[in-house]
Amino acid sequence: MSERRFRFGYVLASKKVSSFIQDSLIKHAQENGIDLVQIDLDKPLIEQGPFDCIFHKLYGPEWRKQLEEFALQNPTAIIVDPIDAIEKLHNRLTMLDVVNELKIAGDNETIGIPIQIFVGENSESLLDAVTSQGLHFPVIAKPLIANGSADSHQMSLVLKPEGLEGLKPPIVLQEFVNHGGVIFKVYVAGEHVKCVKRRSLPDIPEEKLGMLEDLISFSQISNLTAQDQNDDSFAELIEKAVMPTSRFVTDVANQLRDALKLHLFNFDMIRDEKVGNRYLVIDINYFPGYAKIPNYETMMTAFFLDIAREQLNNDSR
Repeated sequence: MSERRFRFGYVLASKKVSSFIQDSLIKHAQENGIDLVQIDLDKPLIEQGPFDCIFHKLYGPEWRKQLEEFALQNPTAIIVDPIDAIEKLHNRLTMLDVVNELKIAGDNETIGIPIQIFVGENSESLLDAVTSQGLHFPVIAKPLIANGSADSHQMSLVLKPEGLEGLKPPIVLQEFVNHGGVIFKVYVAGEHVKCVKRRSLPDIPEEKLGMLEDLISFSQISNLTAQDQNDDSFAELIEKAVMPTSRFVTDVANQLRDALKLHLFNFDMIRDEKVGNRYLVIDINYFPGYAKIPNYETMMTAFFLDIAREQLNNDSR
């Protein structure tokens, strides 16, 4: 790498700034020749450069216009990531379509998505929609829009047909698959991939369905099996969960990155308890909480250096 320094501008919500732009990340990046500079939204972007790269998690028309003007005047600068590509992840029904197009050449593992349907505001019957598409209870009800707002996180577990009466379309209904109470969260930053295990929704045995409520919000899910398991047993459950092979995870991550045309995202993946090597992607998020990864500064700085090399190549053309 050349001795020159690189300026990376960023635009993030204040909550994301405090969690992601930590002193440790700033220092690690500086030591590797990269200066992270917060962009002032009260001033025109075009007046704040030069920037070798801009990374952001912002959408509105005014910001889009500023980015487009900046890109026109700075054709070698790299934008992470294009707003059009990011916004494809805002629709929960279509965000997973790309998973079905992946060509994973694993020895045993397979990748797919759960059965899911969209029910619009004018649909006559949620139950008819569920049964006609071959969905079986329980199902997960998710808002159609996934833009990081509070409303977009209001999800529920529907255990019986009667629970559908408490839902208000438009909504996405996704089959619930027992997965051992463990979710694999895969963080992607360019070519750098990290998979971690996290606690998830508990399995729901068929014999318990009749004993539970019709509709349970995700905020109440922890009560589902509280009488059966405590924090220690959950920790043991996660500890014992076998990670998918790194080759498989990396292959899925790389193909998703190329298909989505995004550098910064994560995807949530579960293992079907009935088919041990069948993995399902249930969600994809743009610019997730990287700071939750141990030593995230190393991963992100390595990614920044890759972008810097790409920018150098752009300059030399």
